[in-house]
Amino acid sequence: MPQTITKSSSEIVKAAMDAVPAISVDEAMALVGSPDHVFVDLRDGTEQAKTGTIPGAVASSRGMMEFHIDPECPAHKPEFSQDKTFVFYCAVGGRSALAALVAMDMGLKPVVNLSGGVNAWKKAGGTLE
Repeated sequence: MPQTITKSSSEIVKAAMDAVPAISVDEAMALVGSPDHVFVDLRDGTEQAKTGTIPGAVASSRGMMEFHIDPECPAHKPEFSQDKTFVFYCAVGGRSALAALVAMDMGLKPVVNLSGGVNAWKKAGGTLE
C-alpha cells in the first residue's frame, strides 16, 4: 500500500520561512566581516566546493547542523557557542529556513535566514571564496 503524504515539502518550507526572521542580501552584505555575526553555510560540501562560500562562513551541512550546534556532541563546532547573530543560508533559502527553525528550537539565538540564499548573493554581486 502506498504512503499517504499529508504535507508537501513546499508547505513545510513555507511554514519555516514564515517562522524564521529573514534578512535581505543587501542587509547581509553589510554584515560580512562583522564581529557580531556568523554566516552559516548549510549546503553540502560539493555545493560549497563548486560555488564557494560567503567569506568567513562556517560550513555546517544540513545533515550535520544539529550535531555541530550541540555543545555535548563530539562534532560540536565552537563557532556555535558564541554570543552572535547567526545568518543561515543555502542555495535558495529553503534548506536554511528549515535548519534555522530547528536551530531556534534547540535554543540557538538569534538566527536569521538569508532570503534567496547564495544564488541571490551571487546575482547581487556578493563575493564568494
